[in-house]
Amino acid sequence: MEKQITKAIELRKNGSLKESNELLLTLVKESPNDAYINYQCAWSFDVLGEEKQAAPFYENAISLGLDGKDLEDALLGLGSTYRTLGEYEKSKSTFSKGTELFPDNKAIQVFYAMTLYNLNEHNSAMELLLKCIIDTTTDKEIMRYKKAISFYSDKLDNILV
Repeated sequence: MEKQITKAIELRKNGSLKESNELLLTLVKESPNDAYINYQCAWSFDVLGEEKQAAPFYENAISLGLDGKDLEDALLGLGSTYRTLGEYEKSKSTFSKGTELFPDNKAIQVFYAMTLYNLNEHNSAMELLLKCIIDTTTDKEIMRYKKAISFYSDKLDNILV
């Protein structure tokens, strides 16, 4: 089984996306309760641009106890998939869980901001993005204003009178 999983991942890396997907579907049928195989199968649908097919496999992988870096990536993948499908509340819930479990993952935060934008929660989206920028940038000009950007990140609508 492990050799077949490795083969499927290699096929995906080498651009044989459909072949990788077909092998992973076979593996899921053989081991439907394997979180890692479900996760890899979800990923294989994701890279094919078949998000509707990916979502149930992400959901299964997470509910079956996926953990560590794979869980981190699966939460990002599922949240992004939900957003792409227009299921913004599910996306928000998934990214909320992702940021809670993996607070240092800036990619999850950026995708979460996109979902907040889609939900017309523009202030929260901007606040999250601004904080990501100041936490990750090496740009000298932005760093000069880090304190101000941080201060104003949650006060974008405030006007001094």
